Amino acid sequence: MDLCHVPATREKGWYLALMAPNVKGPNYAWLDPSRLYCHPQGLQDCVADLLQPFQGDAIDMVAGIDAMGFILGAAAAATLQKGFLAIRKAGHLCVQTVAQPYTDYSGREKVMEVRTDAISPGLRILLVDQWIETGGTMRAAIELVERLGGVVAGVAAICMENSEGGKWIQERYKCSHCVPPRLQPRFDQHQ
Repeated sequence: MDLCHVPATREKGWYLALMAPNVKGPNYAWLDPSRLYCHPQGLQDCVADLLQPFQGDAIDMVAGIDAMGFILGAAAAATLQKGFLAIRKAGHLCVQTVAQPYTDYSGREKVMEVRTDAISPGLRILLVDQWIETGGTMRAAIELVERLGGVVAGVAAICMENSEGGKWIQERYKCSHCVPPRLQPRFDQHQ
C-alpha cells in the first residue's frame, strides 16, 4: 500500500482502487474501504466528492452511522464546520435514546439508537455511512432522525448499491456517492 502515491490526474473515484477485497468470508463486507482512509489525498478527495452535491445546501449537522460511518461523517462535519452526531448500535449510549430495529447487509437483526437531545424539530442532518448495500442500516438511521423531528438533508456513502433498499433511499432523498456510473454495475455485483 503506497500512502504517498497520488495520480497525476484525479478523476472522481480514483481512490476506490485503494480498497481491499474481503479475504475472511461471507460474514464480512465484500470490500473494505478502510485502507482508503489511510491515504491522505484519497480521504480528502473522497470527502470532497461526497460533499460536492450538497454545496450551498442548508446542513445543520452531520450524523455518521456506527462504526465506519463515524470516519467519513466526522471528516465531512469538520470540512463543513458542523457538529457531528454518532448514530450507534444499541447498548453503547449511556443517555436517553430512541431505538430502531433493522436488518443489516448480512441479514442479521440489530437495533440502532441515537440520543434524544441532539435532534430538534427542523434540524437538517446529512447522514453519512461507509457503504449502502441493502439500505437497511441507512433506512433505520433515516427513521430515527425523522422520528425526532429532524430533516434528512441528504445521504452520502462511498458506494450506494442499486439494491431495492438503495433505490428506495435514492428515490426519496438527495444522495451522493463516489462510484462513477461506468463502475456501478461492478459494485452492484460485488466484483
